[in-house]
Amino acid sequence: MDTNPYEAEHEYFRSTCRTFLAREAVPHHDKWEQDGIIDRDLWHKAGGTGLLGLDAPVDHGGGGQPDFRFTAVFIEELVRAGVTAPGFVAHNDLISSYLATRTTEDQRSRWLSGLCSGELIAAIALTEPDAGSDLGGIRTSATRDGDTYVLNGQKTFITNGENADLVIVAAKTVGGRGITLLVVERDTPGFTRGRRLEKVGWRASDTSELFFDDCRVPVANRLGAENAGMGYLMSGLPRERLCISTVAVATAEKMLADTVRHARERTAFGQPVGSFQHNKFVLAELDTEIGVARVFLNHCMAELNAGRLTGTDAAKLKWWTTELQTKAADRCLQLHGGYGYLTESSIAREWANSRVQTIYGGTTEIMKELIGRSLGL
Repeated sequence: MDTNPYEAEHEYFRSTCRTFLAREAVPHHDKWEQDGIIDRDLWHKAGGTGLLGLDAPVDHGGGGQPDFRFTAVFIEELVRAGVTAPGFVAHNDLISSYLATRTTEDQRSRWLSGLCSGELIAAIALTEPDAGSDLGGIRTSATRDGDTYVLNGQKTFITNGENADLVIVAAKTVGGRGITLLVVERDTPGFTRGRRLEKVGWRASDTSELFFDDCRVPVANRLGAENAGMGYLMSGLPRERLCISTVAVATAEKMLADTVRHARERTAFGQPVGSFQHNKFVLAELDTEIGVARVFLNHCMAELNAGRLTGTDAAKLKWWTTELQTKAADRCLQLHGGYGYLTESSIAREWANSRVQTIYGGTTEIMKELIGRSLGL
């Protein structure tokens, strides 16, 4: 069965991504893992190579390419190269898409070219210590005062939180009944960053706490209308979940290929470990399930390109592919034996990186709740 959704132009772009990552990222990645942050210089180089702002307008330095398959190729090559993906996914596909569609022309001229060139790095701040998947539970507040909003609150688990020059902050509007999205710039008084959070996986992705204490944000930095932020966030979730699912399927495919290779080469009791019936059945099961996941992912990519990807289908894709990723990581590490438990091994890193996939972007439990509601339950 042919499950390749890509055409010649996508494969040409893949070659560009692969060459760039091999030259500019892979040789330095171990150091970034130790440091807990990717060097800003990589962002400049990625922008110069045309890997940032793929769907942003050409007249603001973007690729002007709405076809999600280009985004998927970049994600797949990040996974293949073993390069930390969340920061680029957040910058390219969560934030740039908001700034390309929800901004005024003045805002686009101020921010988009910098995001596309890598001069500016972006983050989106939704999660709080007491509010994760439940966005309605956020406490960060924004009070209108003339031509500014006074922002107060705390965010946590923010990808690119330390590197970010622009942060899209979701806040409850005091006196209103909704959430407003405000863009906070790096040196805004009252905006401070807390500690760099130590994580189980994706260690090169800088993840931080952010604090806002009487932080004055110009009304000119508001995205869209006041109190309309929840609707904007909901409209962006299908794409976000599609990105996470692309990471999931690409990682599962990589882990399976690596494990099949290991099962052919590693011997026990005088025969390849893959020749034992149990091990063979484990790999056969994974091969089948990952193949099914790829077909569903390809379908959802086509639906997004056509403007038809529903929140329900995105939720189905997200929970299924990320749970499959964690299952594949566990099974594949087991088949690597003791070598799989060493931090220097690729499968150990993928096992650690995989665990968060069922949590961020909406937990598996929330995804099932959304699907259940779509059934009228």
